[in-house]
Amino acid sequence: MKTIIDLFEESVAKYADNTFLWEKKTTSFEPVTYAETKRQVYRLAAGLISLGVLPGDKVALLSEGRNDWIIGELGILYTGAVNVPLSVKLEEKNDLIFRLKHSETKYIIVSGKQLRKIRQIINDLPLVQTVIVLDPLDAYDGKEIPFGNILEQGDQYLETKLDELIARSKAVKGNDLANISYTSGTTADPKGVMLSHRNYTANVEQAMSLIKINPEDSNLIIIPLDHCFGHVAGFYSFMAYGANVATVQTGRTPIESLKNIPLNIREFKPTIIMSVPALAKSFRKNIESTIQKKGKIAEKLFKKALKTAYSYNKEGYNRGGITQIHKKLMLLIYDKLIFRKVREAMGGKMKFFIGGGALLDIELQRFFYAIGIPMFQGYGLSEATPVISSNSVRKHKLGSSGVLVKPLELKILDPDGRSLPVGEKGEIVIKGENVMLGYWKNPEATAETIRDGWLHTGDMGYMDKKGFLYVLGRFKSLLISSDGEKYSPEGIEEGICDSTKYLEQMMLHNDQNPYTVALIVPDKVQLRKYVERIRPDLTWDSSEAKELALKKIQEIINRYKSGGAYAGEYPERWLPAAIAVLPEAFTEQNHLLNSSLKMVRGKIEEKYKARLEYLYTPEGKNIINNENIISLMG
Repeated sequence: MKTIIDLFEESVAKYADNTFLWEKKTTSFEPVTYAETKRQVYRLAAGLISLGVLPGDKVALLSEGRNDWIIGELGILYTGAVNVPLSVKLEEKNDLIFRLKHSETKYIIVSGKQLRKIRQIINDLPLVQTVIVLDPLDAYDGKEIPFGNILEQGDQYLETKLDELIARSKAVKGNDLANISYTSGTTADPKGVMLSHRNYTANVEQAMSLIKINPEDSNLIIIPLDHCFGHVAGFYSFMAYGANVATVQTGRTPIESLKNIPLNIREFKPTIIMSVPALAKSFRKNIESTIQKKGKIAEKLFKKALKTAYSYNKEGYNRGGITQIHKKLMLLIYDKLIFRKVREAMGGKMKFFIGGGALLDIELQRFFYAIGIPMFQGYGLSEATPVISSNSVRKHKLGSSGVLVKPLELKILDPDGRSLPVGEKGEIVIKGENVMLGYWKNPEATAETIRDGWLHTGDMGYMDKKGFLYVLGRFKSLLISSDGEKYSPEGIEEGICDSTKYLEQMMLHNDQNPYTVALIVPDKVQLRKYVERIRPDLTWDSSEAKELALKKIQEIINRYKSGGAYAGEYPERWLPAAIAVLPEAFTEQNHLLNSSLKMVRGKIEEKYKARLEYLYTPEGKNIINNENIISLMG
């Protein structure tokens, strides 16, 4: 079975002189060839062996995206050791310390910016022998050594022991552990997903069955490298084709790094980008803001162009047709006047996005399809390394999660484990070489998730007659009414929030209760502007202003209920009959969003338990209550 080492060696043999890695440390992106990458990987692997790293040892990697991250992972794997990739968004207490202890990490490779976190917990990590610091420092603490020292040790080792390194790397087998990739923390103790070398190489082969990449293609990696989506879709698939990848320039702060993304896109001019819905929404917001600044005429023309494109493109697979020729001609003109300029602002070479993570709103997909950079929704999860399905240039249907990778088996099961026919919704269950080995040191969770080789995803969905998979949300996040009926809430939550500027986030809740309720994070700035517009005589501090804002929120929800403008769009029983307005947003910092920016429902329900219970009282059912008024303060 092919290992990641085999995959890399084959690519170097075929594409030695091609550029593989790009990095911007100062003023421009600098290239590194496949051959040079291999030289660096060998130096690091040899240095790690000199340090004492043994096959099976756990080596944690905590750094922002950079060449050294990719070289670091490959170097670890060449020694036969296991990489424990860690998110830079993790905080040291609890989050980091749990993963480092649970994984039995012995060595840590860390960037200068993240070193502070390790220094604060190193005394609580007796198993850790050495901390390798990627960036030069003026002084090093106890167990810390410079990355440069490891490379120098590697050079000395390679002078006489190259054969030993090659033998060590060839001893690695396909079923050997490559990563322990921790889940995003939807529970107090995140699970360590054990991914083998063959899990990764199999998923690369599967992904290649859907999406063709050419050696001249390039990817600016804007998704976290610590996640397996960043591995497979970010760089291993590009490696397989001899293509090249760049990482976003690291800023002095996380906000500065985010601001570097659009700048780096214009500079690097990637042909493909992997994204998540939050980033896609940000890109769209920037595009619309730029158009607005050009004046009313430009904005009106852009909206007209979008409307024409939406009508012509439909859901992608059914675009155009004989009766649509006039629209096609109009779109050629719009493309020359507007859309091409929008694409140039995003580098000018981009062919498409691949969207992973949370479900991607179909209207957002239509938007990017219209401007000529389609955003193809995919579906996967860490336990599947992660790619299960995707839309692609060759076959796509907006609103779906695409067709299955090949080879892969899939079943849709009812709650009793019976297979369901095409078109009926149930739990998505898959079987293939990309299914994880299990959860690290957690046989109970492994046995619950993998049964007879089948991975039970916990996600609800169905297959249509055309072979497209539709993912409807989590089984585990289902609303359950008092009569036992179940419903997945994500579509309602996202649909309502995306349709208004007054609501930022919403979480529906019904745990066998008489009615559904909602926790809502409002956009206070927009609500304040609304109140100022309709009642300029009121100050925001007044109770009357808060009541008007609350009535506006209720009015938005009522539009979807019987007699409202959007009545029938969602089943009424799953719309909120009572609303709690929250004082703060769900964020990664307060642990109410995970690293994929999905709501951590269990933690939200736990934090707002009292508010949820209050919604089932007569006082709480009225949106104008003291709790909601207090939440709007500030």
